[in-house]
Amino acid sequence: MPVVELIKPADPDVRPRWGEATASPEEGYFLKGPRGRGFELAAAFQIFGELIQGFRALHFVGPCITVFGSARFPETHRYYALTRELGAHIARAKFTVMTGGGPGLMEAANRGAKEAGGASIGCNIVLTSEQKPNRYLDKWVEFRYFLVRKFMLVKYSWAFVAAPGGFGTLDEFFEVATLIQTGKIKDFPVILLGVDYWTPLLEFFRKSLLPSSAIDPADLDRILVTDSPSDAIAFIRQIAVNRFGLRYVRMKPNKLLLERAFTEPRV
Repeated sequence: MPVVELIKPADPDVRPRWGEATASPEEGYFLKGPRGRGFELAAAFQIFGELIQGFRALHFVGPCITVFGSARFPETHRYYALTRELGAHIARAKFTVMTGGGPGLMEAANRGAKEAGGASIGCNIVLTSEQKPNRYLDKWVEFRYFLVRKFMLVKYSWAFVAAPGGFGTLDEFFEVATLIQTGKIKDFPVILLGVDYWTPLLEFFRKSLLPSSAIDPADLDRILVTDSPSDAIAFIRQIAVNRFGLRYVRMKPNKLLLERAFTEPRV
């Protein structure tokens, strides 16, 4: 199965299942502890290959905002509508929307971007054959290894939004928070979308982590919790654009490397 594919919109009546199992056994074998030296070397080359193909696919997508969120919220849910509105605001602000490429709130963010005339990208994980990326993607990149996928979701983004979600969303949010806290990436904007959903988590931070000195007050100050997509975009512009001076530098594809630009510069 190719790692990078450009897809056409899927059948709107198809509602794929998502996230139940991985179709390829490589990652499971890789995580079972020490294996034979040949296997470990082959796995290292596979991971390296996925990194290179991810770099090639995403090099020209422009400044992104990554939206994390649950695959389980249906189109009728209020969080779907909220995340869809956020995707539209991101597109109007001339950023590319990047998600995990699945259904639910990932689809909502991609859908909002697509409907607003923006660019919509998905970083997908190889799953069972019944599962497909959502139909609002301009381009999707497919990975066997979660570690490579998470790397790509961070590498190209100037801001991160966690819509309501479960273990996967929490994992992605905490990884971004840790990278910022430890200085591995810049102090990019981090937004929790859905005040009522995320307030219990913030209360846990304030009542348990802060008094125990497990985190610093500054770790909370850099997180915006909101129900307003417009406030989220204003926060992103204030930090990513005004503080860091975000600007789009035109990069020309190298024809000798068979590169092709995805979009024109838009920021």
